Amino acid sequence: MPALAPFLASAAAGLAGEAPGSAKASDARALAEARARRTADDFETMFLEQSLERMFSSAGEEGPMGENGTGGPIYRSMLVKEYAGTIVKSGGVGISSQVFREIMRLQEG
Repeated sequence: MPALAPFLASAAAGLAGEAPGSAKASDARALAEARARRTADDFETMFLEQSLERMFSSAGEEGPMGENGTGGPIYRSMLVKEYAGTIVKSGGVGISSQVFREIMRLQEG
């Protein structure tokens, strides 16, 4: 625990010395926004994966994504993951932007 004390003191001094309009503060905000955006996009991807998985599981067992082969379920899960990622990259369904705004609101105050 003693090794942690100097680190915490220097981190607190570094944060306390930043003016709200300084370059360090704007870099920190940009980094926080990038992380929040990535987290929001990951959340939307996960949500879409779950939704699409339910949709494809009710599609039946015939055809290449059915349970009739040894690789059907694996192929279906990989396809669903790619579909979800493509949907998010092309603009998504709006969940990501709402989650991003909420994350930023919680971080600010």
